[in-house]
Amino acid sequence: MTSPAIATLPPGVVTLGDHEAHARTVLDANAWAYFAGGAADESTVQDNRYAWSDIRLHPRILRPVAGGHTRVSLLGRTLAHPILLAPVAYQRMAHPDGELATAVAASAQEAGLVLSTQASTPLEAVADAIRDDPDRGPLWFQLYLQHDRGFNLELVRRAEAAGYEALVLTVDAPCNGARDRERRAGFRLPAGVSAVNLAGLPPRPTRTVAPGQSALFDDLLRDAPTWDDIAWLQANTRLPVILKGVLDPDDAREAARLQLGGIIVSNHGGRTLDTVSSTAHVLPHIADALAGGLPLLVDGGIRRGTDVLKAMALGASAVLIGRPYIYGLANAGALGVAHVIRLLRDELEIAMALSGSKTLDAIPAGLVKAVLP
Repeated sequence: MTSPAIATLPPGVVTLGDHEAHARTVLDANAWAYFAGGAADESTVQDNRYAWSDIRLHPRILRPVAGGHTRVSLLGRTLAHPILLAPVAYQRMAHPDGELATAVAASAQEAGLVLSTQASTPLEAVADAIRDDPDRGPLWFQLYLQHDRGFNLELVRRAEAAGYEALVLTVDAPCNGARDRERRAGFRLPAGVSAVNLAGLPPRPTRTVAPGQSALFDDLLRDAPTWDDIAWLQANTRLPVILKGVLDPDDAREAARLQLGGIIVSNHGGRTLDTVSSTAHVLPHIADALAGGLPLLVDGGIRRGTDVLKAMALGASAVLIGRPYIYGLANAGALGVAHVIRLLRDELEIAMALSGSKTLDAIPAGLVKAVLP
């Protein structure tokens, strides 16, 4: 397999925000609408980002922090740091090397990788590129349950055989959100980019929608997953199942009751239902509900190392980023993705040192305050 091309970083790019600004000049209008856009008025997209800033740090001084580190434990593994790459579809729309470049960069930076069902690179090729790297982070496969259980089972078996270590089941998108920005741009997948891992999916059953019925409620949503499908999936895989898209404490408690592998507090990056709460505001409520009973991850709006530290202080086991690494990918391929991860990890180390946090399991009590309801 051809390795990702070596690129150079754009001059003056020293933050994740810089990567975003430069990517805006690199991506065409079609790709920008897809990767940067959210649902409806994009209120949640903005709230996700600014909610972390609303949380203030109250550092401790004169604490011994020499010899500190960013290591965390997750699903039986010790990770070099708590930063994972969230599933993002169609990455070859951002760069020709797509998911392959992302995987190589994640492995080089010891970051976990969650590959999307709608990846534009075969799941086996991504796994083959990094599976044997002894220093790589976790390799997980994100699953959208399709209307055909046989096909779902085939996808699961492919992921198991390829060496993926967990399934991340997205549960907050039974249908697409109202993506106005994409509609304004006339979004279409470019030639040569597709969800290659869904090749061979049988067509949805034909249903007649009678006059007065809804094409959404009376057709599409008949195939939407429920808690019964979660139990089916658990019974049909040897891999841990992690639910992505949990925002309510009662749903978190149900996940714990079912002994799932973990949950991800997520609002799909503001791409499904607009005006839902930011993940920063929801996280502590979910953490209280779980009381340490399940691994708890969070994504949405994380752009600084201080954001990562705040998430960990509020009860997260790890964090995921999405758009930032896609912007890095667009800017400089694998090098750009690696740069984004490294920037965030370096900022996390600085934040820990300046707050008196020697390790992430010894964050000073009271470090974070002013989490709004």
